[in-house]
Amino acid sequence: MVDIPFEIGQSVTFSKTVSESDVYLFAGITGDFSPNHIDEEYMKQTPYKKRIAHGVLSIALSSTASTKFCQMSKSPCVSYGYDRIRFIKPIFIGDTVTVKYTCTEIDRENHKTYAKIEITNQYGELCTVGTHILKFL
Repeated sequence: MVDIPFEIGQSVTFSKTVSESDVYLFAGITGDFSPNHIDEEYMKQTPYKKRIAHGVLSIALSSTASTKFCQMSKSPCVSYGYDRIRFIKPIFIGDTVTVKYTCTEIDRENHKTYAKIEITNQYGELCTVGTHILKFL
């Protein structure tokens, strides 16, 4: 029997300041060298006025929160995927973001939990949202 020791509403958080090196390293790892992320002069001509972090980088940070969540269980688990991801507001280089990862559903029959992901900046503005699914082994 797979043990899922969580309750709906249980949550963890993770905070990090997104640095220029985070963005450049992520660009190098993914191959995404869009000027949105690496060209300051280009971005000055846009409504954002400065470079923005990759949206997927914010989801990568949510993975840290899901790992913290998994560590509260004795049962091994793996990421089963992400649903309904939306990049609501940009995350700029230098922003401090907080990921809140909250269990919203437990599917004991299929050994899964579903969690709401909310990523806010230092001003409390919602930047990224989504749903994460964990599969317990």
